[in-house]
Amino acid sequence: MGQYFNQDHEMFRQTVRDFVQKEVAPNINKWEEEEKIPREVFLRMGELGLLGINFPEEYGGTNNDFWHTVVYLEELANNTCAGYASAVSVHQYMATNHILLAGSYELKEKYLRPSIEGKWVGSIAISEPGAGSDVAALRCTATREGDYYIINGSKTFITNGVYGNFVTVACKTDPAAGLAGVSLIVVDQGTPGFTTNKLKKMGWKSSDTGELFFDNVKVPVSNLVGKEGQGFFYIMESFQLERLVAGIMGVAGCERAIDYTLKYMHERTVFGKPIEKYQVLRHTMADLITEVEITKRFVYYCCDLFSNGIFAVKECSMAKMKATELGKRVADECLQMFGGYGYMSEYPIERGYRDARVGTIVGGTTEIMKEIISKIAIDGVNYESAYKNMKAQTTDPRPQTAENTKGTASTGNSKLETENSKNISSPNTNGKMESTPKTAKEIIYSLPQRLKLDKVDDSTASVFHFKLAGETGGEFTAEIKNKVVTVSDGLNGDASCVITAKASDYEDLELGRGNPQMMFMMGKIKVTNLGEVMKFITYFNRLA
Repeated sequence: MGQYFNQDHEMFRQTVRDFVQKEVAPNINKWEEEEKIPREVFLRMGELGLLGINFPEEYGGTNNDFWHTVVYLEELANNTCAGYASAVSVHQYMATNHILLAGSYELKEKYLRPSIEGKWVGSIAISEPGAGSDVAALRCTATREGDYYIINGSKTFITNGVYGNFVTVACKTDPAAGLAGVSLIVVDQGTPGFTTNKLKKMGWKSSDTGELFFDNVKVPVSNLVGKEGQGFFYIMESFQLERLVAGIMGVAGCERAIDYTLKYMHERTVFGKPIEKYQVLRHTMADLITEVEITKRFVYYCCDLFSNGIFAVKECSMAKMKATELGKRVADECLQMFGGYGYMSEYPIERGYRDARVGTIVGGTTEIMKEIISKIAIDGVNYESAYKNMKAQTTDPRPQTAENTKGTASTGNSKLETENSKNISSPNTNGKMESTPKTAKEIIYSLPQRLKLDKVDDSTASVFHFKLAGETGGEFTAEIKNKVVTVSDGLNGDASCVITAKASDYEDLELGRGNPQMMFMMGKIKVTNLGEVMKFITYFNRLA
């Protein structure tokens, strides 16, 4: 693997391996029985610099490249205890990831440093009892009251949710806005009204998994991560890292199971010879070893894309799906080699079998992965990074407030300016249309009047092409630049996103008669960049 790893990576690998062998492996059975990882383990990892691998040095991190993360995750997953590995990976790559990428200076100072030191452990709360992977269906709400949000609702299947110190919660700050109304807010354990319940699981027993309940939980507005209403896009972006993490650890878990099984096959004798000499078993293992090696190479390819800043949604989804599905098969086939002993708890393969099963569920089910891949490969949907145009906030000394988070209010002129009867541009008024347009042209040409100034900033610049079929349809261009919308007939300039639909379906979208996520999934509205069009929806008031 010389094209990916150098001597520094291998030295780091040995450091992680020594820690796992000396301080993790001997205690796994105890942690599994107690269903809890001692906090001292996180503190020890913090001392060794293992919890801030990709974090800036100013917060105590080591700012290493992504291949150090690959090494790190492979060694964590090579200990026959996925529960421990999952708790650590959720803390480092999910709970704190949004704070790192979109959080204010204040949030970074408060949460990143203690998390990197291992003094605090974090979790991320997205899943709900009735929502699952459907982020648009979230019911947990955060209502703004002055300088606070009041959070109500519940979450489930939350790793580190019981014994952790804080949780990054996905809430609906604008329930009527669908996906555009989701925000991320950090909530501390111990906040009045915030309670938890520990869940019993088939596997991953050492990591705590809990239900979270929010009953009028009062949280400062400064705990908002990034911009209000942008939570869905942050979550979608973070899913790529989460799925890549699952792919890396899935392959490493397969390799550990195979190594352990080969050792047993060498020692186990049946009918006078080691079972490794029986062709049917040898060939079964040969198939598994081949598939794992191929999958590993693909996962490394995805890691290379990610490390080079490529937003590889399709590839990361493929890696997660293939690695976790293969993990189930490897665990099953390897357990078979042990016969009855494989069913006994004292053999690590039994735990590996239980732990592997959840891999195809967490971080997006296999079925969700297939649908994402289908949308990209078949429907031509494209995705863009939510953080691509965000300005870094690592040195901003100001706390995050309503003023610097939600944008500056405007008293812009509402007068429409026309040019050759084709172009319309306006500073806008944040007002709604008085009546519903009846044609696609009227809908598109109403955009300048409906632009919400508090949802765009000076850096917002996008060009949208509309291809709307039907008697009332047509082709149009809308450009957003310097907080002004310019609309024209025809397809002009290079588009950030092309929207293709029946005029009637697009009208349903504008009127709120259809769920945007479902309309895209069903193919009623086809877009070349889902991230751009979801942001587009947040920029404008709906038609009256």
